[in-house]
Amino acid sequence: MKVDLGIWTKLTRLVIFLLFVAGLLGVGVWYLPLIQTNERMRKRIVDLDAQTQKAEETRKQLLSSIQALGSDQKAMERLIRERLGYARTGETVIRFEAPATPSPYATPRTNTLRGPVPRP
Repeated sequence: MKVDLGIWTKLTRLVIFLLFVAGLLGVGVWYLPLIQTNERMRKRIVDLDAQTQKAEETRKQLLSSIQALGSDQKAMERLIRERLGYARTGETVIRFEAPATPSPYATPRTNTLRGPVPRP
């Protein structure tokens, strides 16, 4: 025989359900910092993998240039002439240098009374 206690049975079930939900939320809040740390670490791993890939490409380029300079005499001569400014006999070297004073368009002009002056 089942006795109906009225609203108390429904309230008891509601309280048990709410305690269960509160427990789930408690576990979620407890593990939230760990989840965020895990996400940061995974992002860092992806960034480091990208840096590793870039460094590997740079290494390959440097190895190929080292091999070219070690085996190709003309490449070595070209590099020496470019970097040290040497020239063969009878050859004219022309060097282009940056201007000593910067262009007026390189930096923004300012008027002390009214602020930045618009560029023409």
